[in-house]
Amino acid sequence: MSAQAVLWNVDEERGVATITFNRPEVLNAVDVPTAQAFLAAVQAVTASPGVRAILISGEGRAFVAGGDISAFGSDPGQAAQVVNAILDAMHPALLALREHPAPVIASVRGAAAGAGLSLVLSADLVICDEGARFVIAYDRLGATPDCGATWFLARKVGRTKATELFVLSEALGAAEAKAAGLVSKVVPSDELATQAEALASKVARGPTLAYGGFNRLMDSAMELDLADQLETERALFMDMIGKADFREGVSAFLEKRKPVFSGA
Repeated sequence: MSAQAVLWNVDEERGVATITFNRPEVLNAVDVPTAQAFLAAVQAVTASPGVRAILISGEGRAFVAGGDISAFGSDPGQAAQVVNAILDAMHPALLALREHPAPVIASVRGAAAGAGLSLVLSADLVICDEGARFVIAYDRLGATPDCGATWFLARKVGRTKATELFVLSEALGAAEAKAAGLVSKVVPSDELATQAEALASKVARGPTLAYGGFNRLMDSAMELDLADQLETERALFMDMIGKADFREGVSAFLEKRKPVFSGA
């Protein structure tokens, strides 16, 4: 386990890693020690062999209610120091999660605001309870978003909707977030933990390397012209042909059975 502010675990049998923010008394707000503990958890999880799904959640009645504003103080110099220290840990953590082939699943109960919303946006799949609320929140501080919010949000909802969410600062409920494309599944509150684990287990049984390749292709599609993207797709497909999961997929198709992927 990592420091108490963030808990982590790897279920080697299922191939599922869990990372849990564990400051329920402050709605899992992120201060410097929490950000550093999150980075340590991500590093441990992504270095663990056999991880095929990563499930991120928050203990208590909120996912993550943003940065811990109380740590900023009234001195701009102190606030700058704190924010830089938080981002020095959050940035490599977010990059490590994005670069790992295992899909990231966010299990959201209650509020996901500010940096918490950024974490949700960075996830590949999001499952939330009916009481979940998603809030940009940065404009209330007179600040711009961080932790990748602008990169992920514009890709998921488009620039017009992203601007609307930031400027109007309207909280999205679970149903609205699903309609906007931020959430994959909404479930009753008492079923969230069970269904999130079931979703992680299902994802962990899939072709993990292909999932990672899909993410890379989706990211590059926003930057490359069509000709370059076509060749990038070709290169990754040819790479997949050499993997065990591709051979299993082809064999299963020819034998008319369900494939059993190993993530290799």
